Amino acid sequence: MRDLKIPSQRHPEKAHRPDKAQPKKPDWIRVRAPGGKAYADTRRIMRDNNLTTVCEEAGCPNVGECWSQGHATMMIMGEICTRGCTFCNVATGRPDALDVFEPGRVADAVQKLGLNHVVITSVDRDDLDDGGAEHFAQTIRAIRHRSPDTTIEILTPDFLKCDDSALEMVVQARPDVFNHNLETVPGLYPSVRPGARYFHSLRLLQRVKELDPSIFTKSGIMVGLGEDRSQVQQVMDDMRAADVDFLTIGQYLQPTPKHHHVDRFVTPEEFEAYEKAAWGKGFLMVSATPLTRSSYHAGDDFARLREAREAKLARN
Repeated sequence: MRDLKIPSQRHPEKAHRPDKAQPKKPDWIRVRAPGGKAYADTRRIMRDNNLTTVCEEAGCPNVGECWSQGHATMMIMGEICTRGCTFCNVATGRPDALDVFEPGRVADAVQKLGLNHVVITSVDRDDLDDGGAEHFAQTIRAIRHRSPDTTIEILTPDFLKCDDSALEMVVQARPDVFNHNLETVPGLYPSVRPGARYFHSLRLLQRVKELDPSIFTKSGIMVGLGEDRSQVQQVMDDMRAADVDFLTIGQYLQPTPKHHHVDRFVTPEEFEAYEKAAWGKGFLMVSATPLTRSSYHAGDDFARLREAREAKLARN
């Protein structure tokens, strides 16, 4: 395993500027409004099982497309986050106690939807000693029991205030994909992700591979927050040093005027350049488009990810 190289942070972070005029949204970022029977069926199953989805909570632009295909990213451990990231539309405050029946309801929804691949995420739970690690593990085990053929992708918090046993607990439950997003370049952390630490998140991903090399690791960033190309390239290098398999890059969209300002809309051509650079750095899977989100087309991407690893092993 290569040592992580700490990059220079010569670029000062850009302040949160909610008062600055929003750049005009270009045509390539626009999506159709959600609707249709499949969309309604997915929404009903979520409501019947009293489940929260990050698709709704975070205002994902792809909710119409994904729900119309029966796909939804389920968000466990409540609707209130203990962090206050300036890019995120999830409510911040004091969360309720964990619902011990939630893992079973998630597993029931996965079975009813007939999912081949499911993505489970959560709010940050700094109020819990283990950051919610055991709840993640219980949810993974419940899905495995009810739908043994379903592959499981988790998108976790950083477990910043926990000891090493929290991450070990989640890894021992053996998700197929362990995703933790770096979200942005390190120089923007104070204004975008103030409660987190860039190198802690990077080390978390590296540690997963050390504990179980068979688990795919995945991470993503948003662009359009004020970063420059060299900073994005450095994040790619850091991820590869941590042995991350799958990189996602998408356009940041400002949820409300109170959230972090959109610095600019990155063009599709720039996304193509980022994707080409990422392939060249050795990622097994890359998704870089304006509408890319962590769980967008996650099932199809997982199949490609598995094929890429098999091809790499065959070459070696």
